[in-house]
Amino acid sequence: MSEILAPAGSFEALTAAVRSGADAVYFGTGNFNARRNAENFSGNSLKEAVDYCHLHGVKCHVTLNTLVSDREMNEFTETVKRTCECNADALILQDLAAAKIVREICPDIEMHASTQMSTGTLEGLKLLKKLGFKRAVLPRELSKKEIRYLAENSPIDLEVFVHGALCMCVSGQCLMSAVLGSRSGNRGLCAQPCRLPFGAENGTGHDLSLKDLSLIEELRELSDMGIVSFKIEGRMKRPEYVSAAVTACRESLDGSYSAQRKEELKALFSRQGFTRGYYDNMPGREMFGTRDKENVTSATKELLNKYSLIFAKETADRQADFRFTARLWESPVLKAECGDVTAEVKSDFVCEKAINKKLDADAVSVQLGKCGGTAFRAGKIRCDIEDGISVPLSVINSLRRETIENLSAEIIKRDRVIKDFIPEAKPDREHTKNELYLVFYKPGNMPADIKADKIFLPLGAQTDGSFGAFIPRGIFFNSREILTALENSPSEYVLCNTPDAVALALETGKKITAGPFMNIFNSISLAEYEKLGINEAVLSYELTAKEISMLSSPLKRGAVIYGRTPLMLTRNCPVRNGKTCAECKKHGVITDRLGIEFPVICGNGFSEILNSRPTYMLDRADEIKNTDFDMLVFTDESKTEIQRIINSYYSKEKPVGEFTRGLFTRGVE
Repeated sequence: MSEILAPAGSFEALTAAVRSGADAVYFGTGNFNARRNAENFSGNSLKEAVDYCHLHGVKCHVTLNTLVSDREMNEFTETVKRTCECNADALILQDLAAAKIVREICPDIEMHASTQMSTGTLEGLKLLKKLGFKRAVLPRELSKKEIRYLAENSPIDLEVFVHGALCMCVSGQCLMSAVLGSRSGNRGLCAQPCRLPFGAENGTGHDLSLKDLSLIEELRELSDMGIVSFKIEGRMKRPEYVSAAVTACRESLDGSYSAQRKEELKALFSRQGFTRGYYDNMPGREMFGTRDKENVTSATKELLNKYSLIFAKETADRQADFRFTARLWESPVLKAECGDVTAEVKSDFVCEKAINKKLDADAVSVQLGKCGGTAFRAGKIRCDIEDGISVPLSVINSLRRETIENLSAEIIKRDRVIKDFIPEAKPDREHTKNELYLVFYKPGNMPADIKADKIFLPLGAQTDGSFGAFIPRGIFFNSREILTALENSPSEYVLCNTPDAVALALETGKKITAGPFMNIFNSISLAEYEKLGINEAVLSYELTAKEISMLSSPLKRGAVIYGRTPLMLTRNCPVRNGKTCAECKKHGVITDRLGIEFPVICGNGFSEILNSRPTYMLDRADEIKNTDFDMLVFTDESKTEIQRIINSYYSKEKPVGEFTRGLFTRGVE
């Protein structure tokens, strides 16, 4: 049976999820989760949350799905140990360093690959299994057909988002918040700039803001496909929203989801309604929406009260069977059973002869049935009472309370081996940064007779083995076509930006350059990718020059020091809201509220939104120490511009025109 997985950004939201019928909850702890601005859980509240859920038969998935820097590694390690000691059922991860640490500290805890890992192909899922993951959260952009194929063939369990916010960008591939305001989505602090006005010509005016996803009506179909978990987005949402979404999912699985319930969900939170465009393979203008005044005020007090009443009182999710034994001149004993868990308590009181009213089974049953305020309800009650004895009701009540406490403790108890994490001492390589790598989105704009150590062209554009190939970031639907193209390519080496691409390249035996969207952020990740078979790596766009210089690994590495940074990768082109593809010719723009234009380029069924100005560090490349190569990425520049920029690299010329230093100096939070 597929599980309903609910968000819990606070303890109140957690109790709302549990009492409304969730099978599992997910929540963050500390500074290493993708919703750092939620209330989250730490210290005693983390253990309290896990214990409460386990007592009610609900699993706990803890999100540690952000990129971790070298300076944070000790804190992260302690967070993992504390979370495992609290007996969480699974950890949701993005960073390969995190996976390495979790495997060593607590090998028996499940690792789930966050949607931030951008894995949406069968080849990528097989790679995740090799890395030790038990489950993957699929990208929201997949169609029903694509989900079905993966569910039928995946070697690991699959989880699908079925309700909640829908990002414009493929998760794990977004730099918009980081580049525009240093608040990184990969670090749990996305400021959601995509919800601001960004307009395409003749578009909606909010052409980066999608409606919320809702596939609640399709849960039975998804369950039949083999999806094991239905995920509700919303760790920043109010408890009433969580309760309503869980209730709706439960009704959908029971076959009783109604139009009224859907309208109530819209009223509690939506952006001009819901969409299922990706699932139906119908992306387009209909998918876009914003939070207008009507959406904000639609959650009436009456509606909020309706759902708050659902989770106002404790739910008795577990049945406890009792056996009460009382003998004259002996202490009474109460034994409780819940499944295969038992607890037994012996009172200090000694049974006496009754002077007035003697104790009987009916009186005992009434007291043992008073389990209100706990996770238990009384089931079978058996009494073995010697005739003619007396036991005060207060003693029976005390026995019931203590037995239930002990039974609860037995249920939540779990023996788990927790080890220390001992980092592998690997010496850094000697760096002689004297290599130049070039990437051309448009091979026709490549100047003649240029000198570079490696040149990457789009897969399929290589005329001989002297050129490397870069695999598209968006693959989902055509991984086998890309695999065939790789096998037929004369290229010796390939540039990969997702685990999907890496998996395909590994199948062909090509040499692999891990691209900047592999989000390699620390020394342990560098070491893990080297073990996987990566030959060299381009470091994350989000590292500062100082952070890059502090990394240590034998793996050859470099950084992108020129180019329009891709801010988003999207499967729903924003420019199509106002133009056809024929009119756009794969190169459009969107404009923000200040009139700043951001280029949009398309290919392979995806669109990339580029920064409004290029990152330029050609004159300051020497500040980026401990690297082996510099990479320049050319997207929409003309042949003349490209030649000028390459010349500037060698001469270390100051920038001309509008430019940015990217995140090399200011970094991200």
